[in-house]
Amino acid sequence: MNYYLKVLKDYATFSGRARRSEYWYFALFNFIFLIVATVIDNVAGTTVGALPYGVFYFLYVAAVLIPGLAVAVRRLHDVGKSGWMILVVLIPFAGAIWLLVLMVTDSNAGDNEYGANPKIATPATSA
Repeated sequence: MNYYLKVLKDYATFSGRARRSEYWYFALFNFIFLIVATVIDNVAGTTVGALPYGVFYFLYVAAVLIPGLAVAVRRLHDVGKSGWMILVVLIPFAGAIWLLVLMVTDSNAGDNEYGANPKIATPATSA
């Protein structure tokens, strides 16, 4: 949950690097909250026509769209790719697979052009 809150705190920070755990914990909690929003929409009767989601779902999606893009860009930076590489998902089928491969790839060792490796604790951040 700390990673989810960290992503929300860095709402529109597209610079820097994000560890795999930060990205995937955000994705996990995001998925859980989307399911909860869908259930709330169905219980409250706020669904859109025959669709299973509605007002709460769309409000949540709108709220986490920018942080979701930001953490994805930072994750791409962590593997040494430009944030624009996220557009590879527009290539049918192969693009989504390639983006998934990039998201599960381990960090570049050491510093890269996007910043210091977030896996390495610095004296200022270690307790």
